[in-house]
Amino acid sequence: MFANPTAPKHQQMHPTRVLALGFLSLILVGTALLMLPIAASSGKSVGLLTALFTATSSVCVTGLTVVEVGLVYSGFGHFVILCLIQIGGLGFMTAAALILMAIGKRITLRDRMTIAEGLNENSIAGQVRLVRAVVLMTAVIELCGTVLLAFKFVPAYGFWKGMWHSLFHAVSAFCNAGFDILGKGNSIVSLNSSPYVLLVLAALIILGGLGFSVIRDVLQRRRFSTLHLHSKVVLLMTGVLLLFGTVLFFLNEQNNPATMGNMPIGDKLVNSFFQSVTLRTCGFASVNQGLLTNGSLLLCMLLMFIGASPASTGGGVKTTTVFAMVLQVVAVVKGRNDLEFAERKLPVGTGRKAVAIIFIAVGILILMIITVCFAEMGRGFSTTEIAYECISALATVGNSMGITASLSPVSKLVLIVGMFCGRVGPVTLAVAFAGKNNSEGGAHYPEERIMVG
Repeated sequence: MFANPTAPKHQQMHPTRVLALGFLSLILVGTALLMLPIAASSGKSVGLLTALFTATSSVCVTGLTVVEVGLVYSGFGHFVILCLIQIGGLGFMTAAALILMAIGKRITLRDRMTIAEGLNENSIAGQVRLVRAVVLMTAVIELCGTVLLAFKFVPAYGFWKGMWHSLFHAVSAFCNAGFDILGKGNSIVSLNSSPYVLLVLAALIILGGLGFSVIRDVLQRRRFSTLHLHSKVVLLMTGVLLLFGTVLFFLNEQNNPATMGNMPIGDKLVNSFFQSVTLRTCGFASVNQGLLTNGSLLLCMLLMFIGASPASTGGGVKTTTVFAMVLQVVAVVKGRNDLEFAERKLPVGTGRKAVAIIFIAVGILILMIITVCFAEMGRGFSTTEIAYECISALATVGNSMGITASLSPVSKLVLIVGMFCGRVGPVTLAVAFAGKNNSEGGAHYPEERIMVG
């Protein structure tokens, strides 16, 4: 699982490749466990493709499913899914490092590099302390969420079942997985008249989507003016996107009788806010996604594509990536070379990396949509429905217009690959399996301009 520090340099595996293979190995283990007859409520195996899809969705904290998780899987299956969600949310290397520390094993320099890569940290210093902090923050937040949800679920389901429901949904929300075991067949639509539950889940989703480094920075510095630039950008973008999403979703759906049209004004506002939260990261749905207006569907796809923040449990191209791309565009328009914000200059190449990430993500998304459209030709699915599912998979969100279970095996495999790419990261995946590149070596050619724009 970890690189061998004594191996020759040319034989040592790149940290990004360790991450990719680690997530892949975890998916395969999860698939094998979910294929067991004991994992299904019927006592019969759910089959390879269903198990693979569920395991991938769990590890990649997506939430897309081809079966109703609350009904099809047994208690053992739910436990396996919960474990996969937790490991996937923490990050493969964080969980592995925690196990090594628990059994007293030494964490090597190569391991620390891989952990830093997994948590999107620039430095390998203090990685052991960071792992402990991440695990502690996760445990405290999920425990608080479990206790708060128990006030709703225990009276409804009894003590033990209610506590299990509370724990499962707290972990699923904080890890931005969006899995539910209510067995209602339509996510958490049955809870859309309970502002208490929606707001608790929203708080867990937001905390999970901020990123561990931001939470730690806020706890240590407490004042916005003293925060690191990264934390300021994350908090600013999160606030803007939440407000933007809430207002537009409310305006689009307030008179739609199929979604929020018949709700009291208070429930409309809470559900609009909740949708704005969950669409970027989690995948819980408090209203039927297949009955949304066209304006809301477009908004949903935009928010899903942007996603959460780096080093978080959420997916998407990340809030900071979009922010850096905007700064890059502004710099080009103004004729500047430097990217500047809040009296700080961003490192050289930040804007170019942001553009590259978005370009690669768009390319993968287009390829997914085209492939699924060909696979589903003549089956009555609209391009909007297919695009919605593909974006949801690649951004590891998990919202669905209700067509996932009806897709062909080829399309399901496309979504599986998309979820994996989205969790590992398009650029990370490209670096992991690309050949070694030395940007400083080789010939230097004469410069010549081309016309653009």
